[in-house]
Amino acid sequence: MTTGSSSTSRATTGSGGISTFKGQDRALRADRLGTTGLLLSVLAATAPLMVVAGVMPTTFGVMGVLGQPLLFVILGLVLALFSVGYAEMSRHVHNAGAFYAYISRGLGGTAGAGAAMVALVAYNALQVGIYGIFGFEVSGLFATYLDLELGWWIPALLAVLLVGGLGWLKIDLNARVLGVLLLIEVALVVVFDVAALGDPGKEGLSLHAFNPDTLTGAGIGTALCFCVAAFLGFEQAPVYAEETSRPHLLVPRVMYLAIGGIAVFYTISCWAYTVAAGPSAIVGTAQEQSAGLLFFLTEDLLGTGFTDVLHVLFVTGMFAAMLSFHNVVARYAFAMGREGLLPTAFGRTSGASGAPGTGSLLQTGVSLVVVVVAAFAVADDKPTGDPTAPVLHLFTWMGSLGALGVTALMAAASVSVIVFFLRRGAAAAQFWRLAASGLAVLALLFIVVWTVKDFDVLIGAGPGSALGWALPAVIALALAAGVAQGLLLRSRAPETHARIGLGNEAFQLEKAARGD
Repeated sequence: MTTGSSSTSRATTGSGGISTFKGQDRALRADRLGTTGLLLSVLAATAPLMVVAGVMPTTFGVMGVLGQPLLFVILGLVLALFSVGYAEMSRHVHNAGAFYAYISRGLGGTAGAGAAMVALVAYNALQVGIYGIFGFEVSGLFATYLDLELGWWIPALLAVLLVGGLGWLKIDLNARVLGVLLLIEVALVVVFDVAALGDPGKEGLSLHAFNPDTLTGAGIGTALCFCVAAFLGFEQAPVYAEETSRPHLLVPRVMYLAIGGIAVFYTISCWAYTVAAGPSAIVGTAQEQSAGLLFFLTEDLLGTGFTDVLHVLFVTGMFAAMLSFHNVVARYAFAMGREGLLPTAFGRTSGASGAPGTGSLLQTGVSLVVVVVAAFAVADDKPTGDPTAPVLHLFTWMGSLGALGVTALMAAASVSVIVFFLRRGAAAAQFWRLAASGLAVLALLFIVVWTVKDFDVLIGAGPGSALGWALPAVIALALAAGVAQGLLLRSRAPETHARIGLGNEAFQLEKAARGD
């Protein structure tokens, strides 16, 4: 059996060719993303300003971890190990199903079906969770600058509709929107970094935050789990493989650029926090200022005007992340519909745009249900909204749930990479990549276990809270449901089961078998 990448890509016709003989509505449009567009689409999901303004102050203040900059270095190395095998796999498998396609190739279609369901649940959770903090921040802007009281759920619902509309449109338009928002927010964080390092606090340009002794205490495990979520997004590059002209080159290139850039950017920005406030004072200052830490420091270093702009860009950065995750969910649904894991309607693209429209509608519908029906908005009986519900519930619960699911998928994908190349007799040729994947498996499983162990802390629930096990159980249930579907397909529809993870290659094999 071929690996599917070369034969499929040669089936295109022209620069906007269709990569399956089945017809235009069964394929994502090729050649619409280059290196820059793909990189911007991937990096937008990492929401750099949201991480700098939200994750970092929380890790300092709530978990009391002074060595957070060193933690980002360690996680960057772990994810770089993961990327070695993941990137090599992307040269052989080009499928919008990404994680589940890779896992199918190594561990079989049944495992792939389980992974597909986990991916659909995890990425939906990550995307939907951001609506909570988005609505909270927008309502805060209205109250501060317009003296207008606005329930958090109103901007959240408007964002659901706007993201859904953009998701229906062309991916190249999405890339331009994401790119502009991303570059602006990164530029503002860089300005803060330069200002903090150029005008340090009383303790000067201290490197104490990189001392291994700072990674001690009960909060380290929780901080490790929390900071993993800050990196999520880089692994999405293979989802867009079918929409690039040279996926075997562009996807690995973008993943390496993304993981390297994210690790350096977060490490420097986190260090800038400790320099601005001082290593001995950063934890106490973060506890006092909470999520307002960044704005508190920029007010002093760069003035009110810059801080006001930063508040606005904090919101647009979250919007960019929501749009990026929306695109990923839509493409997973498309791949699953094309391969029989979801109804066939999801495996079709929409009209002239060539976007996975039905998958986009699915994600929009899920967002509406969670925001409106699941008691986050409906049960809020306060005139301007309960300020704790969207952040502590929607954002924290869903974000932690999604991060756990994606981290587990990364571990499974690394195992699949090893099995895939061993079965192909390529162990010697790929030895160093397989070794890197093996180390990644151990590190990622360690993070998964620790995340489950400390899940009640991650979501702010008390010891013994049912949520501490109920939310991780959602991932387990998604896996069980997917595996059950895979087993059912293997017994009742073996041809469909055999196509799981093959994507357009399955159509090419059908064509060759029929002698077309």
